Amino acid sequence: MRAAMFAFVWLILTDGRLAHMPAGMAAVAAATWVSLRLLPPAPTRASLIALCGLLGRFLWGSLVAGIDVARRALSPNPPVKPGFIVHSSALPPGPARDAFRALMCLQPGSLPVESEVEDSLLIHCLDTDMPVAEAFAREEARFARALGIEVRHG
Repeated sequence: MRAAMFAFVWLILTDGRLAHMPAGMAAVAAATWVSLRLLPPAPTRASLIALCGLLGRFLWGSLVAGIDVARRALSPNPPVKPGFIVHSSALPPGPARDAFRALMCLQPGSLPVESEVEDSLLIHCLDTDMPVAEAFAREEARFARALGIEVRHG
């Protein structure tokens, strides 16, 4: 799967020119080898349907949040109460939590940052009165379900 992804990126970068195939095959082989050495594959139970649902929710959430941010920015008296909130993460520390944080960074209006507490994320948001932590918890549960990741409970 990784080799296929690297090959796809190579084809995009070279516009699929056959003259670049020998170098591409070597680059894909090297990138795949390095990738597997640095991050060995882990068993996963990812669900394609759940991933598609996650993508749809992400796109819809981006649109709604973008409109909300624009509304606040264009308001003569913007309803903002910026600050930080803490979200207790159920994802284990590591690549899964990092991927979730990266995904949520793309949502307008909130920005998760690393917290000093191991099991939490510090989130900067435009309005601390909004249920941001609850929204993050829902999205984190969907993210974990879509990727087949076991989450910690309690």
